[in-house]
Amino acid sequence: MTNEFDDARLTTELAPAAALLRVLKLTSNLTRAAAELGIPQPTASRRLAALSARVGVPLTVPDGRGIRLTRVGRLLADASERAVDILNHGVRQVREEIDPDAGHVVLGFLHLLGRSLVPGLLRDFRLEHPRTRFSLVQGSRRDIVDDLAAGTIDLALVAPPPHDEDLGSVVLTEQELFVAVPTDHRLADRSSVRLAELADEVFVMLEPGYGLRQITDDLCGKAGFTPTVAFEGQESDTVRGLVAAGLGVALLPAFEPHPPPGVAEIRLDPPVTRKISLAWSADRPLSPAAAVFREFVHDRVRTQA
Repeated sequence: MTNEFDDARLTTELAPAAALLRVLKLTSNLTRAAAELGIPQPTASRRLAALSARVGVPLTVPDGRGIRLTRVGRLLADASERAVDILNHGVRQVREEIDPDAGHVVLGFLHLLGRSLVPGLLRDFRLEHPRTRFSLVQGSRRDIVDDLAAGTIDLALVAPPPHDEDLGSVVLTEQELFVAVPTDHRLADRSSVRLAELADEVFVMLEPGYGLRQITDDLCGKAGFTPTVAFEGQESDTVRGLVAAGLGVALLPAFEPHPPPGVAEIRLDPPVTRKISLAWSADRPLSPAAAVFREFVHDRVRTQA
């Protein structure tokens, strides 16, 4: 019968093989796994055999020209994957603690913010921190917030700001929203329009899960109507294209430097803005490089105040 001491000894013996199990889960091929880890294939084979003997059951079985993890092997591989990911995060923190400016930041943001806000923010940051590397992840607000909570991204630019208790955020800026209509629309020449005047219009919108869709649905509800939605898309440029084709109206930020052909932008009365915030996990410490970027955004907010 095993006890906690035996489990601890097995965990210690498993540690050197964790990386091998993790790669085997992905490759199902011992030769490729060994090459991935930079070790001879006989070494990988001996390591796997020794671990199987120690556990007491096979961890792999033949599968065509490769191998397949057994149920026990997959359980250990899943645990190894999580452990290696945590260790990689720790190594990254140590490296960036020594030199934060040479770190790596995974930044998530909404598609609509990729036109000017994100490029301008990164340009200004890299003037001060030219060696920081960024991975950029675009998606809907729901996807970005989920990725942030899961830890697959470090920071996120989203609108509206998240209200999750496990997420922190700071409002970076506010962005005015306009009614986009076809240039031959009855309202196209108006300088402003009340949202209630759109109650009988057909709308073109982003799909549910996008922040702008949530804002539009909420605003229409407050104006006393449920919008009739003819088309849903995942990109603001697609939505504008559908508006230009005369297929509906939409609530969108201004298209810089001016509206595209076929689209007129009308200010709402009263004006409507959305808050754009930088968000992060309140339960997970930021890497040093991500912390430096967050402080840069904080400084920009304080300067603008």
